[in-house]
Amino acid sequence: MSEKSRPVTGEERGEGKFPKGLVLRLFAYLIAGHLFAGFLYLLFMLGGQNQ
Repeated sequence: MSEKSRPVTGEERGEGKFPKGLVLRLFAYLIAGHLFAGFLYLLFMLGGQNQ
């Protein structure tokens, strides 16, 4: 059996793992989302104290 006739499985193609770029983007979006939510929370807390 030659190398070319052997079926390629998903594991050999790397489908079992997330691509590195996707992981970095997901991490960055999660961090940015939490920072934005914290900023909004801070604004509402400070705005509520002035009433």
